[in-house]
This record gives sequence, C-alpha cells and structure tokens, in this order.
Amino acid sequence: MLNVIQSPSKYLQGPDAAALFGEYAKSLADSFFVIADDLVMKLAGEKVIDGLHRNDIQCHAERFGGECSHNEINRLIALMKAQGSKGVIGVGGGKTLDTAKAMGYYLHLPVIVVPTIASTDAPTSALSVIYSDQGEFEEYLIYPKNPDMVVMDTAIIAKAPVRLLVAGMGDALSTWFEAKACYDAHAVSMAGGQSTAAALSLARLCYDTLLAEGEKARLAAQAGVVTTALERIIEANTYLSGIGFESSGLAAAHAIHNGFTVLESCHHLYHGEKVAFGTLAQLVLQNSPMEELETVLGFCHRVGLPVTLAEMGVTADIENSIMAVAKASCAEGETIHNMPFPVTPEQVYAAILTADLLGQQWLAK
Repeated sequence: MLNVIQSPSKYLQGPDAAALFGEYAKSLADSFFVIADDLVMKLAGEKVIDGLHRNDIQCHAERFGGECSHNEINRLIALMKAQGSKGVIGVGGGKTLDTAKAMGYYLHLPVIVVPTIASTDAPTSALSVIYSDQGEFEEYLIYPKNPDMVVMDTAIIAKAPVRLLVAGMGDALSTWFEAKACYDAHAVSMAGGQSTAAALSLARLCYDTLLAEGEKARLAAQAGVVTTALERIIEANTYLSGIGFESSGLAAAHAIHNGFTVLESCHHLYHGEKVAFGTLAQLVLQNSPMEELETVLGFCHRVGLPVTLAEMGVTADIENSIMAVAKASCAEGETIHNMPFPVTPEQVYAAILTADLLGQQWLAK
C-alpha cells in the first residue's frame, strides 16, 4: 500500500488575511461567488469583498441559509450559474465552508474557504458533512481534492468566543495520539493510504504546540488580541491537526466522541470538547504511562476542556449511559477499529470510567 499525504493547495494565515488573499485568489479565477450567513456577512463580508475588488476580481455575495443540505447546495448552485462566477468562496463556520466545498465539487470550480473561527480542523479537509433541511445527519461527501485555498484571518478569529478556540484545541489534542495509533496499526487514512513520516511529524508538532502555547493563546483570545501564541494555536487547530488527521487517520478518541453523541446530556458540548475527553479515554484504553495522562489532564484543565463525566454533563444513570456510549463507539466501520489491537465495548466502558476517575482525582488535587 502507498503512503499518501494530502493538503490544501495554499494556506494563508495572519491578521487581515481576509482582506489580503485576493492577490493569491486571482490566480484561481477572475470572479467569485461568496456565501456567508447574515451575521458573518456583517462581521467579515465587507473585508473579503473589498479585498477581492482591490485585486480587480469580480464577486457576488449571497446569503447562506444555515444548513449544509442538498437543497441549499442546489439553490446556491443555481444562483451561482446565473451569475457566471468562476469560483466559490465560503466565509464563516463549518456548515458554510462545507457548502462551498460541495458547490465547487459539483461545478468543477476552485474553492476558497475563509473560516471565522478555529474550533475544528475541518476547513483543510476534502470532505463535507451533509444534513437534511431539518439538521439531521445524512452523509459524508468525500472529494478528490482539498480546498484550493484556506484563509485564516487571525484578527477575526481573535474576536470569536474563547470557548470555540478552546474546543479547537480539544479537537487538535487527539491528532497525535490517533495518528500514532493508526501508524502503528498500518491503518488506511482518509487520504487513501498509510501515513507518511511528514504527516506523522505534523501531528506530533500539533501536540507539542498545544502544550507550549495553548494557555497563552486562550488568554490572548480572552482579550480579543492577536499574539504569537494565538497565531501558533490557530495553525495547530486548523492546519497541523487537519493534515495530521486526514493523512494519518482517526482512531479511538473520535469514535468515543461519536459514542457520546447518543447521550442527550452531551448535546450542548462542542465537537472538540467531547474529543478531548475521548482522548483521555483512548490513553487509558492503550494503557499510556501515567506521566502522559497527567500531562494531558493538566493541559485540559488549564485551557478549560472537560476531564470528568460530570463536566461533560453526564451525571445520571452512569452505567447504562456509558455502556451505550461504548457500544456506539465500537459500531461497525467506526475509527476505533484503527487502533493497533482489537477493541470491545467492555474495554471502552472500562476506559471511560477510569478516565473519569482520573479526572476527578486531578481536580481534587
């Protein structure tokens, strides 16, 4: 089997990147169809459009309806065809960006994504999550290539709610541990092959960056300012984690996250908050050294990620609830089967309860 790595064609990051990327965008197309929801259009739309106009790029802005559904994708495609635009730009959160990716895929046109938050590593990936018009999950769309350009305007992201940045750190926290598990298991990644040394190294750099810069970045975001630490964490949350997970693979942490989605008591949590606890459970599952567990517990506690079931909102009927999570985590096709050893629901159940006790012990210090 081949070793495979994939990534966006270009990644731009820095203060005012949303106003400056037009210089690079003009090599892709001379006209773009820009989508954003009402809030984001007020926040960043003018910055993006003015930046394009300064580089003699035509653009048309259209309101994103809020759901990445086939109906919304088709509605926007029809409007884009009427405009004759030669590329699509999505500005905002995950569903807006996923819709832009889908439009570019169906129309065979270049795609630029401009995230306004750094809460997951999804912007760099070659996939979209498709929902019904009512917001129910329907399918994943897997694309033959990643977005042509990812633009991270750190001045905009610094003003976003701090909890979103911290959730992004929780998502990124799993990258190294899942990548290493997949590497050891010779698992097939989302890129369609085994991990390269480069992808594994980026995953490790992601983890090291979180430990070194995470707490400082959280404080900068709390103040709404851009610092070197915040820049490095935005890169870790988005690019390092994105390449690390897509080109190395997912394992137990994300599967356990998926398991927690069956509990209504966890629906208020962001993706990365559940992934962070899933990472602790994976470390227990693979019997990681106590020093490593304590490093991860300390990091989570310092930046504000949950380390106990109670912090996750799971306080009632623990035995049945966690067994339901464990069974869902081990469903056929789940990424937990990328671990370098067979995993059963009983093992996951034990790992989650032990991770919870470790978290309680840490908080009691």
